[in-house]
Amino acid sequence: MLKLSQLATKLTAIAGLVMITVSMSGCVHAIPVSPYSIKMFAQFSEMSWSYARFWRTTPFIPVSPYFSQLIEDTYHEEERYGKMPILDPVEGENPPLFCIDPPSDDEVIRALPDKSSGGLYFIAETSRNNVRIVTELIVDRVDDECRFIPLAGPARVHHCHYKCTVFFDKVIRSDWPVPFSHTDQTQEVVYIDHDHLIRCAGPEWVR
Repeated sequence: MLKLSQLATKLTAIAGLVMITVSMSGCVHAIPVSPYSIKMFAQFSEMSWSYARFWRTTPFIPVSPYFSQLIEDTYHEEERYGKMPILDPVEGENPPLFCIDPPSDDEVIRALPDKSSGGLYFIAETSRNNVRIVTELIVDRVDDECRFIPLAGPARVHHCHYKCTVFFDKVIRSDWPVPFSHTDQTQEVVYIDHDHLIRCAGPEWVR
């Protein structure tokens, strides 16, 4: 997902190339404007202004699907991967506690530093092919002592850290103005933490 500044820079460069090309072509074409199109534009502007005054907001503004997808991805990651779960206490003096929730492929791909979405179609496209993910558990540890955690109560922290290695073919493609395609065998490593809380039970924690 390209940053907004990079996207603005690319759009500015493309607009400059188009203006230079049109001005140096030697041909000027007049675009016919019919009275019907002028009437339709006037009606649309009047309707937009009326709705804006009624709802007390801005008039209709075209928005790229890129920004809608950005908001949806933010909510998706916050709902699935941005919250720490709180588990019930496990019965027994020495209960077996081990990490059983490795990161999903979706979580690993979203955690990669260079996101491939958000490019310009036919101009700057990046994709990943032949993706292979290897997940390794590197930390599996539970805190010995219980402590009071705000908004959660008495609990212990179960540390689960994973090392995820992603192998893929990074394809960079452009069709205009200079058509080219480049494939690079890439390896990325991301570290994902699945720490969670385990409630403490016992007479000393019952009030």
